Amino acid sequence: MMHDNPRPSLDRTLKSAMSPHKPMFAEMFVAEDADPRTDVPTRADEKAMLAAFLRWQRQTLMLKCADLDPQAMAQRSVPFSGLSLLGLVRHLADIERRWFRRDMAGHAVDPHFGTEDHPDAAFDDAASDAETVAQAWRLWQEKIDFADRFVAEAANLEVTCTDPWRGTITLRWVLVHLVEEYARHNGHADFLRQGIDGAVGV
Repeated sequence: MMHDNPRPSLDRTLKSAMSPHKPMFAEMFVAEDADPRTDVPTRADEKAMLAAFLRWQRQTLMLKCADLDPQAMAQRSVPFSGLSLLGLVRHLADIERRWFRRDMAGHAVDPHFGTEDHPDAAFDDAASDAETVAQAWRLWQEKIDFADRFVAEAANLEVTCTDPWRGTITLRWVLVHLVEEYARHNGHADFLRQGIDGAVGV
């Protein structure tokens, strides 16, 4: 999906401060007929529904980052905060890696960015160069591909693992948590993107 491109570029019309009318937060971020996100089914079993909601949140992050150059991706639009869109992509790559590869699959892996001595490295070290941006998208997509395969192959949502912090957790818990994690950070992405070029919308 994004393996050959350092940032997502989507065939759609962004709504921004440059639009002929004042952009509204309740509008779509893109023209409705150009929204690249996959609709969540209104009727599906629980596993398919949770996976679809998580996919939609992941695609929303892509949409918020679409067509930005490395400098804009690394821009910290809120002066008092270290958050950037690039930092969010790097952070969420580590989040996907933690819950699906380390915990659910039981692989002995460390975060790509955060460390015990520098837990906020995903944000603090988000440099505004093309190589750093391309690496972030590549690692994020690799983690999503692994997670999607794991979920598809899981017998059910009652598959469990042991997390050092939470104790015994189920795949259901992980999927709900990841939807919550992306939803929270997509809220941050709303502010970051608006600060870069004025684009707003859901």
